This record gives sequence, structure tokens and C-alpha cells, in this order.
Amino acid sequence: MPTRTATLLIPTPDGRADAFAVFPDHGGPHPGVLMYPDAFGIRPVIREMARELAGHGYYVLVPNFFHRHGPSPVELPEYIDDDVRVGIIGQLMPLVRAHTTDLTLRDADAFVRFLTARPEVAAGPVAVTGYCFGGLLALRTASAHPGQVAAVAGFHGPVAAEGPDGLHRLLSAITAEVHLGHAASDLSPETLAALDRALDAAGLRYTSEIYPGTVHGFTMSDTSAFDPEGLKRHWEHLLPLLDRALT
Repeated sequence: MPTRTATLLIPTPDGRADAFAVFPDHGGPHPGVLMYPDAFGIRPVIREMARELAGHGYYVLVPNFFHRHGPSPVELPEYIDDDVRVGIIGQLMPLVRAHTTDLTLRDADAFVRFLTARPEVAAGPVAVTGYCFGGLLALRTASAHPGQVAAVAGFHGPVAAEGPDGLHRLLSAITAEVHLGHAASDLSPETLAALDRALDAAGLRYTSEIYPGTVHGFTMSDTSAFDPEGLKRHWEHLLPLLDRALT
């Protein structure tokens, strides 16, 4: 399905966040999806993934959650291989640590409000998806907007790092259907079992699984972590989830 792209500025309590949206170029209004990129931020591979998703009939909004530090706080090469990855992550970690839950929720309110007010977006619930750190932001957004977020997905996100108490607070308010796709390098079977127990305790409808043979960042084709089968599996879970929840 052909798509259109728009460059946007989203009003937030801390200034305007740069963002872009992709949506079908005819028909509509379309179900809305808020997509959080990974910590590397908005770049061609994220734009392509948003375009792919929009081609299935969705309005996809992708915000820069590091907007307080500028549009591109860290300079990236075209391809992030193992030689440069550690240095880039070293530059990003102070931004990640500074991005508190409070900042996440202030932004989430602004992003969801902006998304649902777009004339191209259909009335009703929306979905949220995210990658890496963005996967955790997606869950925090769903937790803060129960009833408004009908589906949430996170891929190679540091969800288990919240710990038992943090997981309980995070998951207990979610009403959305959940899919979590974990990198094999990120979670042991024991950690996965503990996470699934927390999801069960929250009474959620969910799938949570380790994608075999993958490492952290497996969905991102501009990095050495990329795994084509992992990306394919991601679409095989994400698209039916959105279809069930939004259409």
C-alpha cells in the first residue's frame, strides 16, 4: 500500500519533540500506532520499518524520545558494527539513565494525545510498539494509558531489568494485549520464566518468548546484531497483534 510521510513537532511539557509519521496515502482514517525507536534513534532503518507497518493500513507516529538533547544527540555511521557499537552505547547510556520514568510518562501523555488528535487517525484505541529501550517505553506508555492502548509490543527491550517490584507496578495497570520478543542473548530461560510469572500475575493476555539465535538489536538491519529470521518473526507476531486489537 502506498504511503505518505510527514515531519512533525509534538508539543510536550519540556518543549517540542521532533517526530515523523507514515500513513496510507488514501482511505482512512487509520488505526494509530505509536512506535518508539531503539536508543540509536530515528534514522533510515526506523523510517523503513515505520513505512512497512504503515503499508498494512496504520498511521505510525515515531517520536524522538531524546528530544531534550536535540534531534540527533549522537552521530551515527551508516552501519553500526561491533567496532563502533561500544563507543556509541557509551555516549547513549547517560541519556538513557537521565530518561526517568517521570520523563517517559510526561512524553507519553503528549505523544498519545497528539496521535489520537490527528485527523488521519481513527477514533478508538491505539497500539504502542518499541525496540530496545523503546520497548520499555512502550510498556510504560501502555501502563499509563489503560483502556486507551489496546496492544503493546516490545522487541529486545530491557523489561526484566525493572526487577520484581518494578515489573508489578509496570504490568498491573496494563489492559492491552502484550507481545514481548526477547533476544536470546538478553534473557536466560529462568529470567524468562520469572517475567512470565509476573505477566500471569497481572492477568494479561500475552505472548513472551525468546527468539532463537538472536542477539540484542536483532531487528535493526543497520547493525551487526541484525538477524533476518528474527525480524521476520517480529512481523509475524506484530501484525496479527495489531490486527486483533485495532481492526
